[in-house]
Amino acid sequence: MGRRHTRGGTVTVVGNGPVGQTTALLLARWGIPVTLLDARPERDPIGSKAICQQRDVLEVWDAIGVGRQLADEGVTWGCARTFHRDHELFAQTFVDRGISSFPPFVNISQARTEELLDERIAATPSIDVRWGHEATSVDQDDTGVTITCRTDAGDRVIDSDYAVVAVGSRGSAIRQQLGVTFDGRSFDDKFLICDIAADIPGWADERRFYFDPEWNPGRQVLIHPCPDSTFRIDWQVPGDYDLEAEERSGALDERIRKIIGDTDYRIVWKSVYRFHSRVANRMRVDRVLLAGDAAHIVSPFGARGLNSGVADAENAAWKLAFVLRGWADESLLETYHTERHAAAAENIAVTTATMDFLVPQSDEQHRHRRDVLTAAVTDPQARALVDSGRLAEPFWYVESPLTTDDPGRPFTGRPARGSTPAAAPGILLPDAPVTLHGGGTRLRAIARHGILLLVADGVDVDAIRGAALGAVHTPIRLVRLSEIDITGVLTAALGAKPGEVWVVRPDAYIAAVVDTVDGLVPALRRITEPAIGAITSAPSVPDPDLVFATAGR
Repeated sequence: MGRRHTRGGTVTVVGNGPVGQTTALLLARWGIPVTLLDARPERDPIGSKAICQQRDVLEVWDAIGVGRQLADEGVTWGCARTFHRDHELFAQTFVDRGISSFPPFVNISQARTEELLDERIAATPSIDVRWGHEATSVDQDDTGVTITCRTDAGDRVIDSDYAVVAVGSRGSAIRQQLGVTFDGRSFDDKFLICDIAADIPGWADERRFYFDPEWNPGRQVLIHPCPDSTFRIDWQVPGDYDLEAEERSGALDERIRKIIGDTDYRIVWKSVYRFHSRVANRMRVDRVLLAGDAAHIVSPFGARGLNSGVADAENAAWKLAFVLRGWADESLLETYHTERHAAAAENIAVTTATMDFLVPQSDEQHRHRRDVLTAAVTDPQARALVDSGRLAEPFWYVESPLTTDDPGRPFTGRPARGSTPAAAPGILLPDAPVTLHGGGTRLRAIARHGILLLVADGVDVDAIRGAALGAVHTPIRLVRLSEIDITGVLTAALGAKPGEVWVVRPDAYIAAVVDTVDGLVPALRRITEPAIGAITSAPSVPDPDLVFATAGR
């Protein structure tokens, strides 16, 4: 068994971008003090960068107070249109198995996202922000982590129990110190991004992807609407593309005019970059966790970069908090690597397949792309083979050591685009409006306060409560499905049966579905002591910090 903490500790987060900000706020929400470091002297709000925020990520941000404002300020869209030249191939919509209060996707600039997160951090006394602190070395032993920082006033040393490194793609020096490799590939073609302010009727609420349009022959163009009548346009361009030369010649204006016509416009931001596809071989090295682009880089077709980084942040935060508060064994931290490395590998597989379709690497891939796009104009079956980027979605922890398998609810693999798997262990809990203690709230809001037990009819609540109290030390809430499900949507979305208890993790993932007390105890212990797994023995006295709230007695 790993070491258990008996009281709260501290965490240093290296990197004050959106992944680091989210990690710090989530840790603070669990009562963990955080030191948040960044090498830059101050925030540099430049360009749209990561603009496309997925519904379930907005749910995470809602838990720290910014999700609703991001959704309200951003451009919401629920349709992704894909074209080949001047033919529309298909329009993808998105399935919600519950009733989420957030749209499938919201477009808002990364700069605004960071600004709102900064406001929350400024209002959180337990987060100590230190700009101008460049982490030059990371050392650790059995008692904690020491980070040495270069500052204008000389070197500074920061000590903490654990560290999360979220320095973006600039993490090579720290990865090297930790002995972590960052294998993968880079793509030859570049991509030109322009944020333009313009009035383009009809384009304000949908994503548009063009294969081989006449205004970028042989390559692709992606158009996203953004707030304030701004549009983000991505052109695939040759590897030797020269933006400065195109600006001087007037060709950049011509490039834009081919899309928007004579409409007045203003360039808000522009950039050129090459795509990379890489993942760290380890996302946990003892007391240090890697998150976001420091751990994995994928092409942006599918918006899987920042969205997956926020998922890293939530996974890391609740596990660090549970260990530091003495609610879980230290072995829980290894499951951060297990789960999020598998998620990164899935993202690499999905986005690499997309890039191979967008930028074929062989004659065979070129022929496949040409044949599929030609056939897709008239053949619905061929349209399923068109890869314009499978949009961001939560990963499925069906093979996690924290998940208790349910043979009656098998995982059938990656679902169709725009769909989600049926509710089962390892799958993110569907959201829905619920009522608790006479007030309205959302299911995932309840789930994110500890371990949640959703109890169907026909269950001995007292027996379940007693078993849960004896099995784990964690904050835990027990609620009856019939009394919180005000719409009936939740019970239907879960497919819940009489006699079942649904065990939900603090990140709103379903960990187990059991129908006996004997099944509940090992399922709960598997979450808090994964190195040991299914144990039937239990501590005799609950932790004094345990919060056990009940509803529907």
